[in-house]
Amino acid sequence: MAEDVNPFESLQEQIDDAAEHLDVGDDVVERLKNPERVLETNLSVELDDGSIGVFRAYRSQFNGDRGPYKGGIRYHPDVDRDEVKALSGWMVYKCAVVDIPYGGGKGGIVIDPREYSTDELERITRAFAEELRPLIGEDRDIPAPDVNTGQREMNWIKDTYETLENTTAPGVITGKAIESGGSRGRVEATGRSTMLTAREAFDYLGKSLPGASVAVQGYGNAGSIAAKLLQDDHGANIVAVSDSSGAVYNPSGLDAHDVKAFKNETGSVSGYDDATEELTNEELLTLDVDLLVPAALENAIDADLAADVQADIIAEAANGPLTPAADDILTEKDVLVIPDILANAGGVTVSYFEWVQNRQRFYWTEERVNEELERHIVEAFDGLIDCYEERDLPNLRTAAYVVALRRVLSAYDEAGSWP
Repeated sequence: MAEDVNPFESLQEQIDDAAEHLDVGDDVVERLKNPERVLETNLSVELDDGSIGVFRAYRSQFNGDRGPYKGGIRYHPDVDRDEVKALSGWMVYKCAVVDIPYGGGKGGIVIDPREYSTDELERITRAFAEELRPLIGEDRDIPAPDVNTGQREMNWIKDTYETLENTTAPGVITGKAIESGGSRGRVEATGRSTMLTAREAFDYLGKSLPGASVAVQGYGNAGSIAAKLLQDDHGANIVAVSDSSGAVYNPSGLDAHDVKAFKNETGSVSGYDDATEELTNEELLTLDVDLLVPAALENAIDADLAADVQADIIAEAANGPLTPAADDILTEKDVLVIPDILANAGGVTVSYFEWVQNRQRFYWTEERVNEELERHIVEAFDGLIDCYEERDLPNLRTAAYVVALRRVLSAYDEAGSWP
């Protein structure tokens, strides 16, 4: 694993690579490589035993040229300033590549939520919401769930904001429960866009998705839903899945639903009865499969591991799972990588739909949500392929950034500048 690779430097390198194919000055590129502002705060919260816990927290607002800042809040021990900056930057270009009117933001708290009670997590979340209050708003910055957060935490943030502002503003945050103004289809959206882009990639390469072998690294929300949809809707053969405990493998196939039920019951995929072999995460990533779905954290595949990757197609359900050096190697090996800023863009796309529904106070059916999501993702994939082929670009990631940068630059130019 490439734990020493700085994700913010990876983002900046990706932007530099794409900027080489655009007529844009170095000064403007530098602006597009750095956040506009970063909140760094310490949350002091009373714990259940009466002691005071102090938690470092961040919110990065990277670029707002195309609309309000948009991005999730994660709870993880490895959250740091550079990670949040990188993730907020990826959100800018993710929103641009699927052409939804948002900028990019990201937040996080340095915490392992498994070590705290529900009451403690609520107090910590509400303390963070109070710190975020001057920054967020329906037309300013709209947070959402991310690693180790979900509807519960989003509901707490919404309630805190509305109480302090003495208002009703469901659009201040997305990823909420349905009863609190959430959108149908939101929970499945990231996994669904991963499935849709994989489907389009197989079609583009003239490959058959029914019966194709699939390995999924990271069996949380995005990974497990992508696996279920690939299996149920397209007849793909899920041969391996993993989580932080390790990986399980069966070349004849695993039932995506049963594995998830086993994980929910036991806390991990390890020990699943129908597996013929247990592997490490690194071994899963180098299996000879048709499709590899990295759906865990960033930097899962570095240059050393990339040399051993045997998959034909990679769909990045996680943010930044490949280092830039790994990208170069996989390009040389003709592995088709569907970049994260498209493959996992379903989450922010349906978050946008949720925000629209909140503003209109008119809610859509799940069928409409899924139809609109498919339209956005397929159109974005087609536009990416057109750019890739017309400009003879080295890979789809560069094409995605070229498309996204052009849209951000256009918005910046059209707005003009003033002192």
